[in-house]
Amino acid sequence: MNILVLIKQVPDTEANISVSGGKVNESGIKWIISPYDEIGLEEALRCREQKGGTVTVLTVGGEQAISVLRTAYAMGADNAIHIKNENYNMLDSAVIAEAITSAISNEKYDIIFAGRQGSDSDNGQAPLIIAEKMNIAAVSYAKKVELGDDKITITAEAEGGQGIYESAYPVIITANAGLNEPRYPSLKGIMASKKKPIDTKTFEDLGIKAESKIEVLGFSPPPERPAGKIIEGEDAAAKAKELARLLHEEVKVI
Repeated sequence: MNILVLIKQVPDTEANISVSGGKVNESGIKWIISPYDEIGLEEALRCREQKGGTVTVLTVGGEQAISVLRTAYAMGADNAIHIKNENYNMLDSAVIAEAITSAISNEKYDIIFAGRQGSDSDNGQAPLIIAEKMNIAAVSYAKKVELGDDKITITAEAEGGQGIYESAYPVIITANAGLNEPRYPSLKGIMASKKKPIDTKTFEDLGIKAESKIEVLGFSPPPERPAGKIIEGEDAAAKAKELARLLHEEVKVI
């Protein structure tokens, strides 16, 4: 079974993100695989353990994005592809999907895994655009994957419950929380990953113009939260009455 995993380099979810001059200050940020993509990678490794085959990881980004490919190698991936572009953060999902589709056009993958969304931009669009371009099935928010010889069964989160889907291969699956618990890279895997080859391609190599249809005008931090309000009252009943009044007249939730 030939499996591809799309992974993205994002700031650590516990990193302190600051904005200055309309741009994200990247100084001191630790970069990791987007958590949902890591779940997708873990599921790909489990599929390989069950059915055999290879797991290839692919990322789009600048030189520093190589670190997530090394992490994926340390977890157990077999191959790695880097679509290099230093202005990656300024590109939209459409051109990223076009570059990925072009990069894998000569390969046949039975399954393409990705996270349901990146933990930085929260778009979740690129995998579905790729599915449309490749004219293959796509199932989002997967919570369980069951492999068959000629079809795959995916249980996915749905509005108010869950949906169960069957698909022929190839198929794109976006991973949701709860699908699995990603493994930790072993020390042996980390050491070996440093020498593994990375297939690097540029947008020029792929014949793709790195032109975004969306212009990022700037970034700004969220507004500061207003100070808390202390509800005065002679006793609990009076405070409860005042709270109800505020919720009704000022907050307008009741």
